[in-house]
Amino acid sequence: MSDDFTRTARRLGMVSAAATVILVVTYAVTLVIGLVSLKSPNDPIGDPWFSMLEVEIIVMMPAIVALMVAVHAWAPTHAKTLSLTSVVFIGLLAGLTCSVHFVVLTLSHQSAFSEQSWLPLFMTFKWPSVVYALDILAWDVFFPVSVLFAAPVFSGSRLTMWIRRLMIASGVLAFAGLSGVALGNMQWRNTGIVGYRWGVSGRRRATARHVSSNGT
Repeated sequence: MSDDFTRTARRLGMVSAAATVILVVTYAVTLVIGLVSLKSPNDPIGDPWFSMLEVEIIVMMPAIVALMVAVHAWAPTHAKTLSLTSVVFIGLLAGLTCSVHFVVLTLSHQSAFSEQSWLPLFMTFKWPSVVYALDILAWDVFFPVSVLFAAPVFSGSRLTMWIRRLMIASGVLAFAGLSGVALGNMQWRNTGIVGYRWGVSGRRRATARHVSSNGT
């Protein structure tokens, strides 16, 4: 643990980790309700569930970034370069995915856009589309790069080694989601979805426990 890990950084880590877990669970519940409400498995999730999911993703991002900043503050001096790189890529993830989901949330229902024949190619999460490609870049490239750079920061105790293994597995699975793009079959991207959903929820809980037990 870094000598610069202050009480403020510890509190930031605990609060942001708790907020992330709550938001991930809320997102999962909303997603299940949205899927159950479908008349056909091939139908897209409709409102209000779709809009709620978009808002929850946007709200989740500041908590994730704040937690990674706390991890950087906690990181020992020899690992600061790695943790800072992780912060940069998690910031890229947050900026890109927030932009994508905010655009979809605010513009896709506007008549000026919804009545255009080209809308599915730009503002739907059905492959291929522009926003879908950008979201894949965020979650299947920036996210795994961030967690793989952060993983070596954790070492020593049994808990920190468990966190490291969890982060590596999450990053590898998220990268594997790119196979959906390569094969033109988004069913293969489910591997990546498992990686970052599992990584976000499990890693945040474990990190919160570790940070709270090693604070000043």
